[in-house]
Amino acid sequence: MWTVVYIAPSRDAAETLKRALGCEGILATIRPVGLQMVSEASNYEVLVSETEAEEAQEMVSTVLQKLP
Repeated sequence: MWTVVYIAPSRDAAETLKRALGCEGILATIRPVGLQMVSEASNYEVLVSETEAEEAQEMVSTVLQKLP
């Protein structure tokens, strides 16, 4: 089962987190939030396997601290 670990403010931010998680061996996916028109400015959920959620949340925190 997939679990949301972060809601990114844009597709680019979600893709960045997805790549960072993948580099650490955590399979991640993204999906747009809600029924709004999907665009680059939409919010996106970053999802991981339920069994990796805790580790992924720690990684997301680390990555976000390094971003400008």
